Amino acid sequence: MDPLEEVLALVGVTSQLSAALAAGGRWALRFDPPAGVKFNAVRRGSCLLRVDGVPEPVALAAGDCFLLTRPRAFTLAGDPDTPPEPAGPIFQTAADGVARAGTGDDVLLIGGAFSFTERARTLLLDALPPVIHVPAATPEAATVRWAVGEIDTELRATPLGGTLVAEHLALVMLIRILRLHLARTGGSGWLAGLTDPVLAPALRAMHTHPAQPWTVATLARVAAVSRSTLAARFKEVVGRSPVEYLTGWRIELAADRIRRGDDTLAGVARAVGYGSESALSVAFKRTTGLTPRAYRSRFAPTG
Repeated sequence: MDPLEEVLALVGVTSQLSAALAAGGRWALRFDPPAGVKFNAVRRGSCLLRVDGVPEPVALAAGDCFLLTRPRAFTLAGDPDTPPEPAGPIFQTAADGVARAGTGDDVLLIGGAFSFTERARTLLLDALPPVIHVPAATPEAATVRWAVGEIDTELRATPLGGTLVAEHLALVMLIRILRLHLARTGGSGWLAGLTDPVLAPALRAMHTHPAQPWTVATLARVAAVSRSTLAARFKEVVGRSPVEYLTGWRIELAADRIRRGDDTLAGVARAVGYGSESALSVAFKRTTGLTPRAYRSRFAPTG
């Protein structure tokens, strides 16, 4: 499992599809801030996306899709001069899985949202821009368009298990969009490190063997560079030192084990590279603001 797969598994990403949106004429809808990561794909027509806090609107054409990675309100509009109406009532009265705005159906969008566990923002979302736009004209977006087309087919044909298949396809789309984003912009934080020729070997080593007593020197040998080169490159790309990154990853693994409640705290400490429960407790509280025991009380399953 590579680091991106590990992080997606750790944050427990799931997808849920919403009603499609058919619209035409003069229309505009205002959406409340999404709880997770919102996505939409334009199957037909064109419209304009405005996101709170993002200065420039995004023009969307047929075949385009986008991710919203922050809990910010946004507007979709066929006419930028039309005052938006609340989207909630429109979607609450959706019929046959389609919400309707304006007059006609010149525009058709399908969409939904990805949900994550509570540590997702630190691990994944903070490394992403508020809006990721994937234009249909981008050659690299072909696989994203394929996934969107398959989702549309599943929802329209309503075969047995179609909704489940569509939700899994949405996860495929998420991974493809993240790959495209990295290839196009280089990303930031640890995501950028995954594609950096110097940092990628060190990141993979820490993810593969998190309990190993890594030092800057041993990680530098894995990356085949000097200690100073590795340390400087980590700070430049990831924004923190290799040891700080390792500590953060170990705490994420520990938090996951504590949430699942499948080990003692001493066992969790050993599994993630700490020699004692007390050593884990110090690092855990510094990172999360809670001791492992308090974290377990708050998040571990009951019953």
